[in-house]
Amino acid sequence: MFATFLIGLREGLEAALVVGMLVAYVSRLGRRDVLPRLWTGVGLAVTLAVSIGAILTFGAYTLTFQAQEIIGGVLSLAAVAMVTWMVFWMQRTAKTMKSTLEGDVDRALARGGMWALVALGFLSVAREGIETTLLLWSLVQSFGNAPAALLGAILGILTAVIAGWLLTRGLVRVNLRLFFAWTGAILVIAAAGVLAYAFKDLQEAGVVPGPFTAGAPIDPATGAVAIGWAGFPLGWAFDLSGSIAPGGTLATVLQATVGFMPRMSWFQVIAWAGYIAIVGSFFARGLRRQASTRAASPSPVPHLVGES
Repeated sequence: MFATFLIGLREGLEAALVVGMLVAYVSRLGRRDVLPRLWTGVGLAVTLAVSIGAILTFGAYTLTFQAQEIIGGVLSLAAVAMVTWMVFWMQRTAKTMKSTLEGDVDRALARGGMWALVALGFLSVAREGIETTLLLWSLVQSFGNAPAALLGAILGILTAVIAGWLLTRGLVRVNLRLFFAWTGAILVIAAAGVLAYAFKDLQEAGVVPGPFTAGAPIDPATGAVAIGWAGFPLGWAFDLSGSIAPGGTLATVLQATVGFMPRMSWFQVIAWAGYIAIVGSFFARGLRRQASTRAASPSPVPHLVGES
């Protein structure tokens, strides 16, 4: 619940801030008459995200087990790709987001058509909405459709909407740079866990070789798939199911925080560690670059909205 709450809060706050900036700028221009068009686009984006989540949740029941695993694995990979892109996009564009959005509004108003503002509202929210839907769906699947995971996501999004409204109204001041830095790091770790789970799905479907396929190494003493170095690279890297019950509280907490599962294949471990090492290093480098830029700047770099 806490993991999905943080993701819902992070992604929801991004969308809420974008919408808040758009509404504030349109109001400042004295064009509140076009706000219904903007809200129409936002509503369509939310509807699309919810519809995708419903299709993924209920549509899977009509598929075979193999098809479910393949679709789950592919969508989890898509979620990881979108999250990775969004984390680095936020690092690059945070300082210029406000001016970029205002330029988009100016161009939409200059065209004069209704659909320009609808499209702007839609595109501003749809990206975060689809990304959030895919990531949360992947996490809920990996948690065994736990209701608490879905509840956490809903609470996170609701909190983000309230926080976004308070920020854009200037009623609270939060260091958004620090917030997005910490939650960005959390997203990198969460994405690594989703990537590991994607490989589990694809291995269970037989698309990727592993412990569930005929090529898996067998332990001659037990007749089961080999564990540890004896199982490299197509067997199990480790199996702690005897001491950490799969689906138990400890297993769920570990999976939600660091992507750990009591039993993981070598492909899962390599994917998880490789993602953390590569993406994590680039993310940390981006944070250091931002810090050095701020230190070298003669004046503080402007914050996004409502920051102190």
